[in-house]
Amino acid sequence: MSLSKKVKVALDESRILILGSQILLGFQLQGAFRPAIAKLPPHDSLVWCAALGLITLTLALLITPSVRHRMVEGGQDTRRILRVIGRCASLSLVPFALVLGADLFLAVERVLGLWAGISAGLVFGALALTFWFGLEAARARRTGGRERAMADSEPEPGPTPLDVKIEQMLTEARVILPGAQALLGFQLVITFTEAFETLPLAARIIHLAALGLIALTVIWLIAPAAFHRIVYAGEDTAEFHRLGTRFLLAASVTLALGISADLGVVVAKVVGSGSWGIAAAGLSLCGLVGLWHVTPLVLRRRQARRRPFPQTRGAPR
Repeated sequence: MSLSKKVKVALDESRILILGSQILLGFQLQGAFRPAIAKLPPHDSLVWCAALGLITLTLALLITPSVRHRMVEGGQDTRRILRVIGRCASLSLVPFALVLGADLFLAVERVLGLWAGISAGLVFGALALTFWFGLEAARARRTGGRERAMADSEPEPGPTPLDVKIEQMLTEARVILPGAQALLGFQLVITFTEAFETLPLAARIIHLAALGLIALTVIWLIAPAAFHRIVYAGEDTAEFHRLGTRFLLAASVTLALGISADLGVVVAKVVGSGSWGIAAAGLSLCGLVGLWHVTPLVLRRRQARRRPFPQTRGAPR
C-alpha cells in the first residue's frame, strides 16, 4: 500500500473515532442543562467536569494531525505525518475509554446506587482499554512483525500529487466537521432550555459568542467543497489547495475559541462557580491552541531551519 493510501486510511479511521466521541461530547454539554444536574452530589459534579475535559482532549488529539498536516507538511504525505496520525489516534483512545467509564458510572449510579455505578464504570472502562489496547498488544507479539518492519524501512516517497493533496485536505475537513456540527446542534438546543434562562447574562452572552464561533467553524469547513464545485468545476488546482488549507486552519482557530468558551459556561453551571468556569475555559484554550497552533508553528520553523538553502546561480562553491 502506498504512503498516500496509508495516510488516507488513517484519516478515515480518525473520522470513525470522532463520530463516536461526539455522542459523549453532546451528552456532557446538553446534560449539564437538564434539571437533574442540580441534584447531583459534589463527587458526581466533579466526575462530570472531568469527563467533559477528557472528551475535549479526545477531540483535540483527533484533530491535531489534520492541522499539523496543513501547517507543518503543507499537505505533503510523509512517514512523519503517518506516525503523528497513529500516535494521536492511539492516545485519544485513553481519555475516550475513561469518559465512557465515567458516563456509565453517572448513568448507573442514578438507578442502582453508588457501588453499582462504580462497578459499571470500572468494568466498561476496563473492557474498552482491553479491546483497544490489551488484545492488540498481545496479538502484536505473535504476528505483524514483518509488516511493521517493512513499513519502518520504506523510503520517503517523492512529492505528493496535487489531486492526492486535495483529496486528503477534503478528508481532513470531514474529520473536523462532525464534531463541529454536533457541538453547534447541542449549543442551539441549550438556548431553548429553562436552565439556560437562569444563567447570568454574562454567561448567556459567552454562550452566544461560542455559538457564533462554532457556526463560523462549520462555514469554514464547508466552504472548500463549495469553492471546488462552483469556482473550479471540480478541477484540482494549486490555488484551490491553498484556499482550502486556509479555510481549514481558520476553522481550527474558531473551533478552539468556541469549545473553550462553552466549556467554561458548562463547568460554571455544573459546579456553580464562575471562577471554576474561567479556569476551565483558560486551560482548555491553552491546551487546544498549544496542540493545534503553537506546536505546529514551532515544528514548521524548526524544519525551515534544517532545510538547505537553494544555491543561487553564480555563487561561489
